Amino acid sequence: MSHDIFLTQKGFEKLKDELDMLKTVKRRQIAKSLEKARAMGDLSENAEYDAAKDAQAHLEKRISELEDKLSRARIIEHENIPADKVYIGAKVGLRDCDTDEEVEYCLVSPPESDYAAGKISIESPIGKSLLGRKVDEIVEIKVPAGILKYKVLSIRR
Repeated sequence: MSHDIFLTQKGFEKLKDELDMLKTVKRRQIAKSLEKARAMGDLSENAEYDAAKDAQAHLEKRISELEDKLSRARIIEHENIPADKVYIGAKVGLRDCDTDEEVEYCLVSPPESDYAAGKISIESPIGKSLLGRKVDEIVEIKVPAGILKYKVLSIRR
């Protein structure tokens, strides 16, 4: 993987904070768990030791993933993004053309996506279909359940 990862400043800080916490707090916790497990004796039949080593492997994998993402991160700067079109970082108000239900999504990079919080990835079917659209445009989006039809109501930064 060598492509850039686009992040908002807030998303970048969140990943950086997680990395700092994993490298300091979590590493110390696992080191203590390993020390405690070693003190129990025979490591070949020590479930606590095996569990701590497994946790250590998962932790180091996550640290490596975060370091990779942060090294490839490009911070989105709103001054370089047209305000009249939907791009990453935009909050988009939509109306479902079939049900008249209104929703708002914030388009973010995949590492920042959180559907429950209204943050959808620009790589998702909805996110891809909205990119570059303007207010009052009708967007047809192919999703696994069929075709969604939305009208773009608003674009905010």
